[in-house]
This record gives sequence, C-alpha cells and structure tokens, in this order.
Amino acid sequence: MTREEYALALLRSCYGYDSFRGQQWDIISHTLDGGNSIVLMPTGGGKSLCYQIPGLMSENGFAIVISPLLALMNDQIDALQQNGIPALALNSEKSDHENRETVELLMQGKVKLLYISPERLLSEIDRWSTAITDRICLFAVDEAHCISQWGHDFRPEYTQLGALKQRFPHIPVMALTATADRITRDDIAQQLNIPDAKLFVSSFDRPNISLNVVRGSTGRQKLRQIVQFINLHQGESGIIYCLRRKDTEKMAAELTRLGIGAKPFHALMSAKEKQQVQRDFINDDLKVVCATIAFGMGIDKSNVRYVIHSNMPRNIESYYQEIGRAGRDGLPAEALLFYSYGDVVTLQQFARQSGQIQVNMDKLKRMQQFAESDVCRRRILLNYFNERFDHDCHNCDVCNNPPERFDGTRLAQMALSAIMRTDQQTGLFTVTDILRGWRKAEVIEKGYDRLKTFGVGRDLSVPEWNAYLLQMLQMGLFDIAYDENNHLKITEYGQEVLYGRQTIQLSRYQRQGFNVKKRATATIPMTTNTTEVSIASKEMDRELFEHLRDVRKAIAKASNIPPYMVFSDKSLQAMATEKPTTQSEFGILYGVGDVKCQKYWRPFTAAIREYQGSR
Repeated sequence: MTREEYALALLRSCYGYDSFRGQQWDIISHTLDGGNSIVLMPTGGGKSLCYQIPGLMSENGFAIVISPLLALMNDQIDALQQNGIPALALNSEKSDHENRETVELLMQGKVKLLYISPERLLSEIDRWSTAITDRICLFAVDEAHCISQWGHDFRPEYTQLGALKQRFPHIPVMALTATADRITRDDIAQQLNIPDAKLFVSSFDRPNISLNVVRGSTGRQKLRQIVQFINLHQGESGIIYCLRRKDTEKMAAELTRLGIGAKPFHALMSAKEKQQVQRDFINDDLKVVCATIAFGMGIDKSNVRYVIHSNMPRNIESYYQEIGRAGRDGLPAEALLFYSYGDVVTLQQFARQSGQIQVNMDKLKRMQQFAESDVCRRRILLNYFNERFDHDCHNCDVCNNPPERFDGTRLAQMALSAIMRTDQQTGLFTVTDILRGWRKAEVIEKGYDRLKTFGVGRDLSVPEWNAYLLQMLQMGLFDIAYDENNHLKITEYGQEVLYGRQTIQLSRYQRQGFNVKKRATATIPMTTNTTEVSIASKEMDRELFEHLRDVRKAIAKASNIPPYMVFSDKSLQAMATEKPTTQSEFGILYGVGDVKCQKYWRPFTAAIREYQGSR
C-alpha cells in the first residue's frame, strides 16, 4: 500500500470521506516529507485534516495541535473521539491527575493528537522526557494569524512559539489560518522561524454563503429586518454579532419579546453563563445567539445557517472569519451585514485608541468600501485576499439586484447646501433631519428650521437619505472631521457639484428584502467526492430529513453530545436522498466512517424503514 493509499484508507475509515479536497493531500505529503508549511484555507475548508492525518499516519508518533481556545480544543477532541480517534488535551480545565494521565498515555504511544495552548506547551515541554518528545511528528499552529502583530487577533503568548523550531529543528511546523493578508503571512513565517515554509493558499471562496449588505437601517427598522430574516430561517441556527456588550443584551431581549428564542453572549458574563449559552447553542436547544465577536471561535458547529452582523466589523479579516461560521457543512448559508454611518464613527474611534492607528484605519477603510460597493461583493472579498476572481458570483445582493443609476446632482446639491448653510458645523444625522424637515430639539435650538434647505427633501425617507448621503461620502463630496465632533466638511469636488460645475450619478435606493434560498429542494453540492456526485442529481426527501434530525437529536441527548457530532446535516441529507436500510448501504454514505457506522446504522436505518412503511 502506498503512502497516499494508506492516507485515503484512514480518511474513509475514520471520517467517512472518499477523497481529499483541493490541496489537502499536497499539504499532508509535504508534511510527511518533513517540510514546514503555511496553510491558508477558508473556515470549513478542511484545515484540520491537514494535520490530523499526519498524526494518524505516524507509526509511533503524535501531532501536537497548538490552539488558543479551550472550547475549540474540547469541541474538536469530542468530534475526533466520536470517530474513534485517540485525541486528548492538556489544559487548565482538567485536574492535575487528568493531565498526568494524559502525559502517561503520551509516553505509552496511545495518543495520536494532543491539543494544547501555546503557554501550556512552552511550560510543559521542558519537563517531558525524550520518550515523549522523540515521538512528536508535527507542530500544528492553529489560528496562526494570532502570532502576527499585523493580524486581526494578535495574542502576545503566540510570539514565544518561535522557540519550538530552535529546539526541535527536524520536526515540521504547520501554521494554519483562514485569514491572513500578505504582510501577515510573512510575519507568521518570521515569528515561527520557518522562512523556508511552503505556502499553500486554497481558494477563499465559500460559494455556499450568500453575501448581503443592508445600508442605512438603524433602530426599529433594523430590528424589523432582522426579525423578518430570522423568520425566513425558521428552526435553523444563527449568530447575530453586535459591536458592544450592551447591544447583545438589548438585541436578545427584543427578539425574546417578539417570540424568538435568543440569548446574549459577551465577556462580562460569568463563565458558567457563557458555557450554558454555548452548550444550548451547539445542542440545538437555542437557535439564536446575540454575541460580541469572541463568540463562535471555539465552536465547530457545522449547521449554522446564517450569520448577521448588526454592525459593520472593523476589518475584512474579521468579517470573513465570522461569516465562515455559517455553512461549514457546505450547504446553503446566508451572511447579512447591516452598515450605517454610525458604525464608521464608532470604529474610527476604536482605531484611534489602538496601538496601530494607521494600519487599523486602512483596514477599516477597506471594510467600508466593501459595505458601500455596488460591484459583486465576492469579487471584492476574494481580491482582498489576493485571489483572482474575474466574474460575478450571482450569490450576493449586488449580483441579484444590480443597482439602477440616475442623475443625483440635484439631491447632492440639496445635501451640500444644507451642510454649507450650517457653516459645516453639523453631523450626518442632523443634515438628514434638516432635509426631512424634522423639528427636533437640536434643529430648533440652532435655528436650522429657518434655513432655506429645511424640508426640501421631505419626499425621501430617512433610509433613502442615509443611503444617498453615504454614497456622497464615498464619492468624496464631503469629509468627516473626526477631530471636530464628526462635523461634515465639503471638499473641493463637493463645491464643484454644489455650484453646478459637475454632475454625479447615484445608485437608486432599493427597499431591501431577503431572498433566502429554499431548503425544500436543496441537494448536496457536487464535489469530487464520488459518493456525493452519485446523489447530487437525486432529490432529497425533506420530510424524511426532518424526521432524521429528530432521531439525531434524541441520540445526541442520550449520549450527552451535540447533534452535529453524531452526523452533520450533509450526512442526513445523504440519508434522506439515498434512504439506506442496510448496514452496507449506510456505511458508504458521506461522513459515515467505520466507528459511526457500527454505532449508528441500526437506529437510522430503522427510522428510514419505519418512515417508508408509513407512506
């Protein structure tokens, strides 16, 4: 048996997959040859197999997986153990006795994958005997962007990991991340002392995720749109990201009041409260979590069907990582981003308070351009990561609703005149109030209700004016003086338009709704996996799929594990399409490895036979 044949046999028996995806085998083969590597692969793209398979293939050795998050470690270990793979962790959540037992098992060669935090590894490894260190076949540094000061989630404890290559020069190092621009990749190689590392860049495209942006919505209108969106995803799991801790609590309370089960998640909650929310979410007992950006990093939940950003993220790396928590099973998923001028102001303030003002301001600007753009959003996203994507995706709001352009010169002159008549001493929201003719306290107090422009734009709604003003800002008709209470300042170009020496084109405002793809006829996306290809053209029985979800949840509850660790939605779709009634038929389905086949074939095939008998 060749090396590749052995790897494929492990892939089939342990994971239930027939073939490697993309560059997975190339990465594994390079590692087995002793090579260092930097692996950029999207969330849900199969990074973990790249280091798990070398660990399994090592005859007497094991791979060390360095991860910054205990929850992520525990989640992956539980999933691996469900597949019959000997994986353990050394961490502070375990007792000293449990950690000593783990070290003893390492000495005995009974562990193939050891998960550990960077600080724990650096303190432990000096105490390990050569009986353990001689067995290490790989150091896999997960979430490797954390080591770089240019990354979006810099963690100082990661910077000490360069010592590993100095002490163990012959053990390959694999750095893995889903988000790293060119400067971050170079810094990862330098920090880990692997200048010779081979770079493997997989496509960043997640074609199953629909990208959508809603501009200008605030307050009650945003809440109504979020409720509408969630109602289109009845019974499905989703995450709503909010900018501040208080926003998570407010959003969860509002949704609960409207009959949608939701809970907040943020740093000031107790560890017990956070663990309960996380447990309820991964067990499908809680469908909606309203969270700050920390939530989700420790969760490998495969059936999250949507991610909502209630506020614009601070950079594209964060946005990409967060939307990647949806649709990990490859099935259709939605990403919905709300963008407003208020977000820009707040995030500008955050950037100014950071240690790297210019870098963070530049990254924020790119995020703002993504949100404001009227070209295919996937093209912008992939081009940011230096991946050529020269066609429209037809799975984003811009592609599905191409903007209609019109001569917006008159509207621009209204807005610019209002700004000028306030002596350029007011902000965007007050300009909207003046144009709409709203007699708010500030407007009356400053005498703006007596301006000639007061009420000239009352025929347009607040969302319309917000959208058009954002376009004007993006086009450079005026700037925001952040050091002057965010007052608007007309540029030279804006003066050219104001005085009729230039005309401009605006994209016509469209009332934005949501076109959520139907699940009833969804099929497993066609891939190179032969099992998947064979069923791609068949229609799934939606009613049977829902019945199998109930069976899965009952099994998970009895076993005290999350439902997705029993089987992913993708595997259930395969069952609801192929309708296996024997062990042999069940064992060849997508995601059904040897251990899971033995454990679960009886209850699932019995449920299918019962369903067919009742038809």
